Amino acid sequence: MNSNKQFVSGDEAVAIGVKLAKPNVISAYPITPQTIVVERLSEMVESGEIDAEYMYVESEHSALASVMGASVLGARTFTATSSQGLLYMAEVMHYASGGRVPLVMMNANRSVALPWSIFGDQSDSLSLLDSGWIQVYVEDAQESLDMILQAYALAEHKDVLTPVMVNLDGFILTHTYESVDVPTEDQVTEFLPKFELEHKMDLDNPKNLFFSSSPSNNLEFKYQQNMAMEKSKKIIEEIDLRYKNITGRGYDGLVEAYKCEDADEIIVTLGSVCGLVRDVVDELRKNGRKVGLLKIRYMRPFPEDEIRKYTQDAKALAVLEKDISFGYRGTVFTNVSASLRGSNAKIVNYIAGLGGRNIKKEEIIDIFTDLKEINENNKSQGTSTLKDGDLRFVGIEVAGNEE
Repeated sequence: MNSNKQFVSGDEAVAIGVKLAKPNVISAYPITPQTIVVERLSEMVESGEIDAEYMYVESEHSALASVMGASVLGARTFTATSSQGLLYMAEVMHYASGGRVPLVMMNANRSVALPWSIFGDQSDSLSLLDSGWIQVYVEDAQESLDMILQAYALAEHKDVLTPVMVNLDGFILTHTYESVDVPTEDQVTEFLPKFELEHKMDLDNPKNLFFSSSPSNNLEFKYQQNMAMEKSKKIIEEIDLRYKNITGRGYDGLVEAYKCEDADEIIVTLGSVCGLVRDVVDELRKNGRKVGLLKIRYMRPFPEDEIRKYTQDAKALAVLEKDISFGYRGTVFTNVSASLRGSNAKIVNYIAGLGGRNIKKEEIIDIFTDLKEINENNKSQGTSTLKDGDLRFVGIEVAGNEE
């Protein structure tokens, strides 16, 4: 395939993807570790590489509000944020999804206060799963670029018209440099047609947008919003296949199953840690262990059927995530366990990487060791220190760990 290699950070890969999408309006308010994205885009606009209006606004709330306004006029737009900035956008996020505005936004996953931290976990975006946005989590810089382009095709699809948030782990991906295969402009033009919004605001053909509703019809609007999200599952797979046919790279749609077909123990996770887990899977496989990785790419729409499919023969599962819903379990765990109702597999929730804490190879090996213990004790009807549904904080030594 015709393309070129560039050595760039995850942030720069996002900026390149946006440039190739040819947005009309970019609105930005900088926040670490997202800032490099909007800096590079401002340089591209200044140099003429991108023919777009660049708006440097006074806050993240204004950044999202301004691209929402531009989008309903028929402009392809982009903005980016992180952490507290994303939370500041929360009000507008519901306006954008309820108004079926086809936005694309990059979020640099970062811990939220307090304690104050600029380092990465996924608590910011996962806390907004109910905002009505499609959420995709990427593993590396290459996937970051490719998912930006796929996000535009998805958000703008006539049967979806739903905003998309592309999530990158802060610093681990945003500031790490990798070799990235950049598609040509011709490839992107073939994949991503010019943005045409059917129901856009038009002075010659006025429409009522962002209106109020009564209790008698509000439910119908929310029903349509949910149905669009459900329809997006099939469309995600179609878009990914089309992208693969054009560029040579595909991502298997909603999830990626790695050596799960015969695995007794599987780690279910998302984001950059998938690379580490994959390496451990390969190492343990060489030692005869039947282990696997199930990488969740899309948290919304949630890949319930795919999770059931790829874990149906597993004996024990670990859900490893960089967030916690205080007072219960991790958000990813609650979604995964709900999708596996009736399954015979034992599931344990592992919380790791909060506030940017490094997740070590040895800790991944320990998780697989735990799963093996559960599996073997289940066979022998022995007593395991781990129980189905347990919560474990990786790297914290306390009695029982779940206390």
